[in-house]
Amino acid sequence: MRLADAITAAIDRFYVRPVAVLLPLETFRYAACGGMTYVLFDPTCYFLIYNYIVGHRFFDLGFFVLSPHIAALALVFPLTFFVGFWLNRNVAFRRSPLRTRTQLWRYALSIGGSLLLTYAVLKFFVEVCCVWPTPAKVLTTCVTTVYSYLAAKYFTFRMENGPRDGENGLRQRKWL
Repeated sequence: MRLADAITAAIDRFYVRPVAVLLPLETFRYAACGGMTYVLFDPTCYFLIYNYIVGHRFFDLGFFVLSPHIAALALVFPLTFFVGFWLNRNVAFRRSPLRTRTQLWRYALSIGGSLLLTYAVLKFFVEVCCVWPTPAKVLTTCVTTVYSYLAAKYFTFRMENGPRDGENGLRQRKWL
């Protein structure tokens, strides 16, 4: 059994009522992949890199100095980028007929869009709406998550004619 198949099977075991009634399977898998990447993998890598590789040191690059937390972020980003891409491509959006190279390029564009959206929305909430930074970050994450899902489904991993489950092009729910 391939790793992607094992991960998919493990995720699908939790796709039961009432979740199955509320979310399509693809959306559920996307949420599970995001949770694995950004709740488990990313903080674990960040902790290990920050404490054992960067070692709380500043990095003088000549033209500017990287603080330890930004240096760790810079080292973690490529790891989470490729793990997130692999999970989305092989678990959440498996049926996409697009070539891997095309998907990777589109994924990079959508991640760039997520970074810009996060920056703009966070600045808006904090500087215009006067929301405290932590609640603003939570709200920003909600907005960015919706954007990321829509970008993944309809751009990065889209089907040839869009995702269709029923003859009329509408998603059909399975009632368990």
